[in-house]
Amino acid sequence: MQSDPTPLPELTLRGMILGAMITVVFTASNVYLGLKVGLTFSSAIPAAVISMAVLRLFANANILENNMVQTQASAAGTLSAIIFILPGLVMMGHWHGFPFWQTLGICAGGGMLGVMFSVPLRRVMVVQGNLPYPEGVAAAEILRVGSADAGGGEETRRGLRDILFGGTLAAGFSLVASGFKVFAESLSLWFAAGASIVRLPLGFSLALVGAGYMIGIVSGIAILIGLVIAWGIAVPYLSAVTPRPDGATLASVATGIWSSQVRFMGAGLIGVAAIWTLVTLFKPMVAGVKASLSTLSRRAEGSSERTDRDLSPTWIIIISLAMIALLAVVFCSFLSDAPLSTGLFAALVVYAVAFAFIFGFLVAAACGYMAGLIGSSASPISGIGIVAVILVSSLLLVSGAVDSLLATPEGSKLAIAIALFVTAAIIAVAAIANDNLQDLKTGHLVGATPWRQQLALLIGCVVGAMVIPPVLNLLYNAYGFTGVLPRPDMDPTHALAAPQAMLMTAIATGIFTRELNWTMLFVGVILGMVLIAIDHLLARRGGVARLPALAVGIGIYLPPTVSTALFIGAVLGWVIDRQLRRRAMALGVEPEAYAAKPRQRGILVASGLIVGESLVGVLLAGVIGITGSNAPLALAGGSFEQVGQWLGLLVFALILWLIGRRVLAA
Repeated sequence: MQSDPTPLPELTLRGMILGAMITVVFTASNVYLGLKVGLTFSSAIPAAVISMAVLRLFANANILENNMVQTQASAAGTLSAIIFILPGLVMMGHWHGFPFWQTLGICAGGGMLGVMFSVPLRRVMVVQGNLPYPEGVAAAEILRVGSADAGGGEETRRGLRDILFGGTLAAGFSLVASGFKVFAESLSLWFAAGASIVRLPLGFSLALVGAGYMIGIVSGIAILIGLVIAWGIAVPYLSAVTPRPDGATLASVATGIWSSQVRFMGAGLIGVAAIWTLVTLFKPMVAGVKASLSTLSRRAEGSSERTDRDLSPTWIIIISLAMIALLAVVFCSFLSDAPLSTGLFAALVVYAVAFAFIFGFLVAAACGYMAGLIGSSASPISGIGIVAVILVSSLLLVSGAVDSLLATPEGSKLAIAIALFVTAAIIAVAAIANDNLQDLKTGHLVGATPWRQQLALLIGCVVGAMVIPPVLNLLYNAYGFTGVLPRPDMDPTHALAAPQAMLMTAIATGIFTRELNWTMLFVGVILGMVLIAIDHLLARRGGVARLPALAVGIGIYLPPTVSTALFIGAVLGWVIDRQLRRRAMALGVEPEAYAAKPRQRGILVASGLIVGESLVGVLLAGVIGITGSNAPLALAGGSFEQVGQWLGLLVFALILWLIGRRVLAA
C-alpha cells in the first residue's frame, strides 16, 4: 500500500460514541444468547452495516471511520464469551451475584491483554500470511460496497432493512413465546422403547436458527450427529441399564442421565478436538510467537507507512504490564476474604497471574491462527476453556499448593473457585485474540491505520467490560441459572442453562474431589479420536464432505432443543444456497458470483434474528426484575401448553418460509 499524506478521519469521537452504543446492544445480546444456549455470534458485519447507516447522516463520514466503529463493537461483543465460565462461580455458591469491579477487572484485564498479544501477530498472520480470515474479508467487502454506494445509499439501506426484518421477526416471536406464553419455545415427544427412554426434540429459537445459518451445513450435520449419539444411542442405552426410581417421569430420568453422564462424553470429545487443533497449528503458532518476540525486541524495521504502523513495542510492554498489575489486583480482591496464610495468598496470586499470562500468550497465537483459518465464530473457544480448566485445576492439585484447602468442604470450594477465575482470564484472552486479527484483516484490506484500530480494540474491551457485569446480574436475578435460583418462588424451567459454565464447573469440581466421571470423559476422547481420523480421511479425499469433531461434541453436550434449532438454521442456509445455484445455472452465470449478495443478505437477516430475540430476553429480564413476577406478561396459563407447542411449531415454520423468501428475493 502507498503512503497516504492526507488520511481520512478514523478514530473520531462520534465514532467512539456510536461504537459504544452498538456495543451495549451486541454485548447484551451475546451475553443472553451465551447464557441461554452456550453460543455467541460475531457482531462485526451487522455493526458495520449499522455504522454505515448512521454515519451516512454526516457529510464527511468515510470507510475508515466505519471500520473503527465495527472494530470497537465487535471486540466488545466478543468479550461476552467470558460467560462461558463466570456463571460457574454462582452455580457453585462462591458468588451470589456478579461483583461489578471483580467482573469488570477480569474482563478488561484479560481482554486488553488479548489485544496486546495479538498486535505483534498482525504482520506475520494478517499481512504476510495467506490465511483466508473469512469474516474479516466479508466485513471489508461490506464496508467497500457501502462506501462505493455513497450516492444513493441503497445497498446500506437494504442491509439495514435486512437486519431489522430478522430482528422484528425474532423479537415478535420471542415476545409472544417467552413473554405472553402463547407459543411454546420448544416441542419434545417422550416415549419408552422397552426399557429405553427416547426423546424427539425440536427447538423454536429463531436466534439459534440465525446461528445455525451462519455455521453452515457441514457443522450443522456434525451437530445433528452429536445429537443422535447423545439422545439416539447413549441416553436410550444408559436409561435401559439404569434402575428407574419409582414415580420418576421419563423426562426427569433421561435428562438426569444426560446431565450427569452423557455431557461428560461431549466434554471429552470437545477437549480432544481442541487439543488436536492446537497440535495441527503448532508450527504456525511457533512462527507467530517468534515473530511476536522479534517485534517486541525491534520495531519491525520501523515502517513509515501509515497503513503498516502498529502500537510501538514500548506501549505494548507498558499496557501489558499494566494489565498484569490489574489482574494481580483482581486476583487479590478475589482472594481477600479467603482464610489463607500470607505465603499461600501470595503464591496463589503469582500462580494465577503467571498462568494467565503464559498460557494466554500461547492461546492468543493459536486462536489468531484458527480465526484466520476457519473464522471467529467457528473457533473452539469453549474447547480451549475446557482444556484450560483441566490444566489449571490439575496443576493446582499436583503442585500441592491447595492441599491445605482440600481438607475442608469450604476449602475445596475455594480451590474450585480459584481454578474457574483463572480460567476466566484465559477465556477473555482467547476470545479477544480470536476476534482481533479478523478486525485487523478488515482494516488491512480497507487501508486502516493499525495502531488506531488497536486503540479502538482496547476501547471496545473497556466498554464491553463495563456492560457485562450489570447485564449478568440482570439476567441472573430475572431467570436464575439451572440448579441455582436467586429466589425460591422462581420457575426453574425458565432458568438459563449456561451450559459451558456448568460443564467446566463440574470438571473442576470432579478434579479436586477426585470424583470426575473419567469413564465418560475417556469414552468421549476415544470417540473424538475416531471422528478426527474420519475427518482426516475425508479431507484427503477432497470435496466438501467433512466431519468436524468439535461440532459433534457440541451436539452432544448442548441441550437437544438447541442442537435441533441450530441444525434447522444450517439446513435453511443449505436449501437457499442450492436454490441460488439452480437459478445461476438456468441463467448461465457463475454460481458463486450470483449468490454473493443473497448470502450477504442471509447473514444480515440471521444477525437480526439473533439480536432481536436476545434483546427481548434482556428487556423481559428487566420487566421481571421490576415487577418481581416470573411471568408478568403471561396471557396463557399452563393448561395452554399443549396447544402452544403446536401453535409455536406452525408459526415457526411460517417464519422459516418468510426468511427464505426474503433472502431469495431479487
